[in-house]
Amino acid sequence: MVTKIWVFFILSGSLFYLFSGNVSALNEQILKGGTDGLKLLFSMMPLLIMWSGIMKIAEDSLLLKKFAKVLRPLLRILFPSLDSNHPALGYISSNIAANLLGLGSAATPFGLKAMQALQNDNPNKLEATEAMVTFLVLNTGGVTIIPTTVLALRISYGSTNPSAIIIPSIIATFSSNIAGLLYDYCKRRKKRYE
Repeated sequence: MVTKIWVFFILSGSLFYLFSGNVSALNEQILKGGTDGLKLLFSMMPLLIMWSGIMKIAEDSLLLKKFAKVLRPLLRILFPSLDSNHPALGYISSNIAANLLGLGSAATPFGLKAMQALQNDNPNKLEATEAMVTFLVLNTGGVTIIPTTVLALRISYGSTNPSAIIIPSIIATFSSNIAGLLYDYCKRRKKRYE
């Protein structure tokens, strides 16, 4: 669906430039967009590589497993249908840790592994379990303490105070997470009483 939307935008913009007689402006925008994209990629890459490396070191040094043990009581409340030693809980903890650091790209592999572990126990492979839905809500809301990617963007575009986003980011992500988890909890309770 997203691909269709992007194709529509690209085609409609290109047709507008063609019919308005601004083919040279279209060529300039294509080259400028590519150049800007590469500049952005190269300015963000060092920060993302550094934090991804830190996450890998934390995983290899079993620091993420220790973090998972700290989170286990909370995860047991959020995922009552899972056994306390379920392999998905470790991946969920790692996903939360990466999201706390604002590393969506580093959180994604852990999220995929968590969903795969949850899907292995799913009796109906065509329908998401309660644990899968809760994890999706938790991952989407993703509480972020250090919005690393946004900080990198603000630094690359010359922000005078790139860290000004930290407190609003914490408030916004914490609020969205609480709202999403409350809604998920209410829907689960309602479904059980039907």
